[in-house]
Amino acid sequence: MQFKGIGPSLGPQLMAEIGDVTRFTHKGALTAFAGVDPGVNESGSYAQKSVPTSKRGSSHLRKTLFQVMDVLIKTMPQDDPVYQFMDRKRTQGKPYYVYMTAGANKFLRIYYGRVKEYLSVLPDPS
Repeated sequence: MQFKGIGPSLGPQLMAEIGDVTRFTHKGALTAFAGVDPGVNESGSYAQKSVPTSKRGSSHLRKTLFQVMDVLIKTMPQDDPVYQFMDRKRTQGKPYYVYMTAGANKFLRIYYGRVKEYLSVLPDPS
């Protein structure tokens, strides 16, 4: 299983920081674990539209994800959905931290789906 932006250095870092993907019940739990999910600011019927990321969770995982996003920006793989998403955010004029965090969020959602799908087709070890 290959991902753009992941090589022999960042792959093991990412796997070590995330651990077993099956411990997360859904992709939102993984993004929350990484701290790249949008925060919440609500009170009664008021809900703020632009909220900073939560930053809860693993700071080491966030750093690794930002390194992956940096590799994607430098290599510009036009066929990668994460790069296309970040490039679209950059052309919209979004700040650096916003499009990097959004890209990390999208990467984790794709990672979760691919790994769960891969694990579901493996034969049962018992």
